[in-house]
Amino acid sequence: MDTMKRYLLQVLVVLSMSLSLASCITEEQFDNDAQGNFEALWKILDEHYCFFGYKDVDWDKIHDEYAGRIVPGMPALPLFEVLSEMANELKDGHVNISSSFDVSRYHKWYEDYPANFNDSIHSLYLGKTDENSIAGSLTYKIFTDNIGYVYCSSFSDGIGNGNLTDMLYLLGLCDGLIIDVRNNGGGSLVTAQKLASRFTNERVLTGYMRHKTGPGHDDFSEPRAIWLEPYNGLRWQKPVVVLTNRSSYSATNDFVNSMKGLPLVTVIGDVTGGGSGMPFSSELPNGWIVRFSASPMFDNDMQHIEFGIEPDIKVCQTADDTGRNRDTLIEYAKSYLKTLADGK
Repeated sequence: MDTMKRYLLQVLVVLSMSLSLASCITEEQFDNDAQGNFEALWKILDEHYCFFGYKDVDWDKIHDEYAGRIVPGMPALPLFEVLSEMANELKDGHVNISSSFDVSRYHKWYEDYPANFNDSIHSLYLGKTDENSIAGSLTYKIFTDNIGYVYCSSFSDGIGNGNLTDMLYLLGLCDGLIIDVRNNGGGSLVTAQKLASRFTNERVLTGYMRHKTGPGHDDFSEPRAIWLEPYNGLRWQKPVVVLTNRSSYSATNDFVNSMKGLPLVTVIGDVTGGGSGMPFSSELPNGWIVRFSASPMFDNDMQHIEFGIEPDIKVCQTADDTGRNRDTLIEYAKSYLKTLADGK
């Protein structure tokens, strides 16, 4: 079976089991007023959110704290603010409330970390449009020291296998390869795995997934293994550096988890942003959409990766390099790969 089809099947099986179970749960009906929408949000998250135990959240206490702020007949905007604040108690970037006028967001998962990425400096490394090549969300080039560079801005857009083969073929003469996923907020897990499958020659256990089996906070299935399958075609056979920062989130977190530990791969930069819960959605009585983490994912040691993945080598952008328009992480990665190449 094709690598991506196998991985997609694994994900779909887990999702279908979760959705089938959810359809068997009798949802309580709530009135479309301030109190009803508050209780509906609390109940949806209470029964379906997947990280209460891991994050040690007292959801009953939070209910009591916020219930006192709900006033009969309160307008939509102040209601939205209260519900958003309550949802943000989960400290999860995958938890959002979407109304017709705003979307709630939890930003602190990256705000307390250094950016380790400067758009203006980064653009200098990419150069002019005719100095690099583009394959979907991948922009790539060869630096003057013969190090290949790929910037992956998102996994939301599909990446064709033909484009990946052409890219790796063109970069094949390089001494090493940098894959930069800084500020990549995620997208499709399948797309992330498609890229990762080009960097292993054997089937590798990269982690596990569980799904909710009931409304209790600890009602979960047994872990289901997730495997990275090697692509049946051109694969990279030289050293690789993956550059990360705190804004490497969601599907990018999964990509880094899959790449870390592969024989030729070194992760350099800062801890990733996390976001390992497979997001689901539900609806409040007033039509607002609630998005939340429903199926937790783990690394191959069955450890949570919700709060991020540590790099193999921690490197941060320095003020001195910023003043000189140098990207500290790229320069470190280039030097690291050249040292490996020269040591052969």
